[in-house]
Amino acid sequence: MNFKRPFTTMPLRYLIMHSLLATVAFGADDIVINDFESAGYGAWRKDGTAFDEGPARGASLATLEITNAVGSGVACSENFNSGTTGGNDVPQGRLTSQEFEIQRKYISFKIGGGDYERHACMNLLVDGEIVKSATGRNSDAMYAASWDVTKWAGKKAKIELVDEASGNWGHILADQLVQTDAPAVLPVVTTPVYREAARPLYHFTARQWTMDRLNPGMRQEGWLNDLNGMIFYKGEYHMFAQRWNKCWIHAVSKDLVHWTELPPAFWEEELDSAVQSGSCVMDMKNTSGLGQPGKEPPMVAVWSRNDNRTQCLSYSLDSGRTFKHYEKNPLFVFPERDPKIFWHAPSNKWVMVMYGSGQYHIFTSTNLLSWKNENNPIPNAFECPDFFELPVEGTSTKKWVLVHADGKYSSGAFSGTKFTEETDRFLMDIGGDPFYATQTFNNTETGDGRRIQLAWMRGSNFPGQPFSQQVTFPCELKLKNTRAGLRIFRQPVREISLLADQVKNVPCGKLTPGEVTTICETGEAYRIEAEVDIPANASVVFNVRGTAVRLGKNELRVNDRSAKIPEDVKKVEILVDRASLEVFVNDGEISCTRILHPSAAGTLLTTEGGSATVPTVRLTTLKGMW
Repeated sequence: MNFKRPFTTMPLRYLIMHSLLATVAFGADDIVINDFESAGYGAWRKDGTAFDEGPARGASLATLEITNAVGSGVACSENFNSGTTGGNDVPQGRLTSQEFEIQRKYISFKIGGGDYERHACMNLLVDGEIVKSATGRNSDAMYAASWDVTKWAGKKAKIELVDEASGNWGHILADQLVQTDAPAVLPVVTTPVYREAARPLYHFTARQWTMDRLNPGMRQEGWLNDLNGMIFYKGEYHMFAQRWNKCWIHAVSKDLVHWTELPPAFWEEELDSAVQSGSCVMDMKNTSGLGQPGKEPPMVAVWSRNDNRTQCLSYSLDSGRTFKHYEKNPLFVFPERDPKIFWHAPSNKWVMVMYGSGQYHIFTSTNLLSWKNENNPIPNAFECPDFFELPVEGTSTKKWVLVHADGKYSSGAFSGTKFTEETDRFLMDIGGDPFYATQTFNNTETGDGRRIQLAWMRGSNFPGQPFSQQVTFPCELKLKNTRAGLRIFRQPVREISLLADQVKNVPCGKLTPGEVTTICETGEAYRIEAEVDIPANASVVFNVRGTAVRLGKNELRVNDRSAKIPEDVKKVEILVDRASLEVFVNDGEISCTRILHPSAAGTLLTTEGGSATVPTVRLTTLKGMW
């Protein structure tokens, strides 16, 4: 840390000065904030009981199994009753420093204890907001880390140690907080957000706000999973998604392709109570009474706690920028989770479809607060329902479509209290795991009326990166008659044209087996569009960065995933990004969403089994969404 002499040899007067905190220069370069060598915490403010015993010092370090400390003192929320026990995780509280000025490029520290973001952590506060945070790694072996604080140079700041966890590893350790220009360990995340070499260019991924962590896990900043609560209001699309039970992450867009991630919409009420999946509506008539006359209508989110029994509500009165938990949560108790809510105009009621015990259950309400079970369950259901009405293309008929978490769907009639399936269940996308927990935007009837869908691309891992998982490209859903009956078609939204960069038409013509046409030699983000004429004995093969997309006369095959359609394959559209491949046949009559692990640089075109005709391939390189 660029100290002038080893800490253990410093004179007593220095130790006394350090314990007073704050702005004492340690050597020529470093400013010690606190090293916790004194018996107490000095001018730091204590709230709660977790820090009542003062720093862990001397022999208690070994009793509490704390290692890698500097000197003989460590800020510790575990050592309540230390000396008589090996530590106690039950007490909770906070320890907050005096205000200090940020005068160096970094704040370096050592940290250990529990790994609970927001609940067992150390935070840097600027203007009262958490701008940086760090946790232990569920270990009492403290590790060295640092924060880059250059953007807050000259600002007043505070550091707080937070212990709101009482279970296993429910404590926090901190030591040797120093302002420095030369930390022993630099932050692990050094690339500016959205400029990471592996981040998808036009598929949404989450960001980190306060943490400095690679390979985030399910409840950590940078992670996303199930889509939920998606809604359109006043020209703005709101995308909400899970950070696995911890919070609803939130992003907004005016055009469906350029997204701005906002701070999380709302968090779990307390550690491990969780906010699971749910949905959002605009309560335009203020049926809930949560709104204010003449002001913005409530944006109401209904969701499930982690007990898979209690159903809760949060609401926003400022177009989704801030949310408040309903003070009388839970609304009701019913197993299990994932409520999908919408306004049903014919019955003048709110409707909820919720997963439970292998079925979807239908509830109704006049005010979003009190719900009635209509006792018309839909059997053989599978998590995260989506339910909406679609017109049948080219007719005056409308049908209700029920979509399960795995992408299976059926269509039929809905009375307001009962859904009658009129078709079998079909796969909307054949990609398997990477097409999961789909949701569509509510309230689009106040816009252009399109039904637009997103899905979690489950399993999208990005080793060594500060983010994990991604979202499919937005697709418009249409219900069409085919030779086999009613089917959902899903096709990329037209706004993809806003990302277009360079366009090239690659002439092809009649192709024979063994003949190879290069569509592109390299590239990370592009769109391929082609018309094809494929005889019964032949296949057209696009080898996309090492993944074979095979088109037969009536079949699509991508690696081990395949499906047949009644109509001849005439058109194909392929979206390629750094870590994804999405294929759409015949304007989306069948699609396949896959995670892409490139093993080649470019895309090649050939045929197998016989000759086929591909007049032209249109190649459009795509700009990034960020």
